[in-house]
Amino acid sequence: MFFTCDLDPSTRTPVLPRALLVSVVTVLVALLGCRSNGGTATLNVYAAASLTDAFVDLEQAFESQHPGTDVSLTLAGSQVLRLQIEQGAAADVFVSANQTHMDALHSAGHAEPSRILAHNELVVIVPLQNPAGLETFADLARAERIVIGSDNVPVGKYTSAMLERAGASLGATFLNQVRGHIVSEEGNVRLVRAKVELGEADAAIVYRTDASSSERVRAIDIPAQLNIRAAYPIAKLSRAQHPELAAQWMAFVASPAAVAILEKHGFRGP
Repeated sequence: MFFTCDLDPSTRTPVLPRALLVSVVTVLVALLGCRSNGGTATLNVYAAASLTDAFVDLEQAFESQHPGTDVSLTLAGSQVLRLQIEQGAAADVFVSANQTHMDALHSAGHAEPSRILAHNELVVIVPLQNPAGLETFADLARAERIVIGSDNVPVGKYTSAMLERAGASLGATFLNQVRGHIVSEEGNVRLVRAKVELGEADAAIVYRTDASSSERVRAIDIPAQLNIRAAYPIAKLSRAQHPELAAQWMAFVASPAAVAILEKHGFRGP
């Protein structure tokens, strides 16, 4: 099909005839309508890196219950996801590994009120061969190469708070030895774990769920009185492109089936 256009002699700008313009718009609207009704709707879920394994399973379960829906997961450090959302990323739902990043988005009008999806806790991990011979949390002071999360990521903030408690309980010498042997601070918990998996660290501090999902590390418990309970808030985003689908996801992750998936991966209920 050929389209011709008249030229406005004063501007030399192509001007479509009114009848043709109406026809083009009508065709475009019809095409878009067909694509919306017959195509696949994509739900964009932004979630903390420590949720990776559980959310892959949740994605599959949700898609099986909602034919024609594609759940697109973006998994990274909560601070990275927050920045992307603040800069206009097309996200429908956000799950943070702490309340700080969620509250910042809510205060700025980017997120609706949140609720707690699940909880987690910290553990020390060592390589399976455990060359440093660490068996208890107190042994962490003997590790020569320790890796933690950086202060701007939730696992790093939780780790700092936990170490402060440990210093008050086990003494300043313990705290100073641990801090003195930190060789790297990583931008998300999966990068922290990878340092131990690759043999680049004697020990690291990660979430229990990240320890249990790796066959290349062994977990050492942190005493309950020293440990930190990590909370994962979830919220629908104010600029969600699929608000109804986002609401369905929010309802789904609170269902018994979804809770069972989270618990299978080591998370605890809200």
